[in-house]
Amino acid sequence: MSKDSRLVEKRGVFLASDPALDFLNTEWPTPSGKEDFFERDEDVFNWLRQAGLATDGVEEVRPTGALLRAAHALRDAIRSLVESRKAGKVPDFSDLNAFLTAAQSHPQLVWTKSKSIAVKSVRAAGTAEEILAPVALKAAELFSTADFRRVRRCGEQTCVHWFLDTTRPGRRRWCSMATCGNRLKVKSYRQRLKKS
Repeated sequence: MSKDSRLVEKRGVFLASDPALDFLNTEWPTPSGKEDFFERDEDVFNWLRQAGLATDGVEEVRPTGALLRAAHALRDAIRSLVESRKAGKVPDFSDLNAFLTAAQSHPQLVWTKSKSIAVKSVRAAGTAEEILAPVALKAAELFSTADFRRVRRCGEQTCVHWFLDTTRPGRRRWCSMATCGNRLKVKSYRQRLKKS
């Protein structure tokens, strides 16, 4: 990647209908290996901002690379838990619980933009784990409240993205109709044409 292309902020893909699964979907296989949205600490910060999970006023974590390493560890923990749960195994929550330990917060009264009073949860953000605590909390919510029959891997064979099916009938099959769903429909159409 050239130096100039790093100046352009990457845009995250949010198709999973759940922030923890969107976080999980920041890595995917390619014919030449793996593609990873998180290459630098700044990529993790950008994703958190785009997802609406960034802690206000946090710009960087020292030492450089600590946030990237923590993001990879949290993503691996979430992946392991999702795969265990989908396989019917009892998941080991110890890695996720370590991130949740850093999620300590306290309530604080604040004035909102509409000049009303609200209670806001304030969290320290001095470590990489504290910065990623909102993602860990979303993962905990997913595991504790979601109907895991509706947590699925995309139905397109080469796709590894996960999603939460929030449709009323519960028949969502693809991470994205525009990409994977369309690809399968075109493939099916071409097969029908060959048969006729």
